[in-house]
Amino acid sequence: MNSLDLGEVERFLEEDIGAGDLTASIISENATAIAKVVTREAMVLCGQAWFSAVFTRIDDSVRIEWLAAEGARVDPGTELCVVRGPARALLTGERTGLNLLQTLSGTATLAQGYAKAVEGTRAKVLDTRKTIPGLRKAQKYAVRCGGCNNHRMGLYDGILVKENHILACGSIEKAVHAAKSLNANVPIEVEVENLDELRQALAAGAERILLDNFTLPMMREAVSLTAGRAKLEVSGNVTLDGIRQIAETGVDYISVGALTKNVRAVDLSMRIVIDG
Repeated sequence: MNSLDLGEVERFLEEDIGAGDLTASIISENATAIAKVVTREAMVLCGQAWFSAVFTRIDDSVRIEWLAAEGARVDPGTELCVVRGPARALLTGERTGLNLLQTLSGTATLAQGYAKAVEGTRAKVLDTRKTIPGLRKAQKYAVRCGGCNNHRMGLYDGILVKENHILACGSIEKAVHAAKSLNANVPIEVEVENLDELRQALAAGAERILLDNFTLPMMREAVSLTAGRAKLEVSGNVTLDGIRQIAETGVDYISVGALTKNVRAVDLSMRIVIDG
């Protein structure tokens, strides 16, 4: 299931089209065209709904035939879809449609690499709130499409008690108790920076604990100390090269800001041919 919001698509189009596509106006309004979208690199295809919505919002007579499945891994040179309709609509929607498709596919492709790196362990890879402004729902969908998992969507659907919250409350114990007193029916997680703080969080009854910038030996000790009393998440400077070692310590979750923050759009091309 995707997280497509047609209001988002409208905003994306407004950003590019504004008062109108001046260049497309040189094409006859009666001309029709066919376009083929091809990938120049290996990738995980993601974002079909967003791409399709771009063109149908411009002109609902546009038709798109997808030749590869959403979430499929495809090779360089693969033809992803064929777009048919008024030439002006295809030309106007080209850039916005490709921007979304290549960015979400880039996110999904990166996510798949991280998901594969921890296969066979108990750890699940999570995204963060470090997303491209305006694309959070779409990127978090792409993370799932690539095989990883979502952390909280925003500040409203989870409680993450961090260092400054703890300082403001006076202690980890007070912060945890205050969070539980909200009765918000959302996950409550506490960030700790050392093993002593981990002990405090466990004593306070924290059900999920974020190990911030722990070394591998500290992670292994944290797993032993916790002994299943809370779910453990690792965060901080996680790389694709090092994530397997982290997963093998026995932690439950590994959050990776790079999934959505450092994403590189895949290389796509859209070739348009006027056919009438």
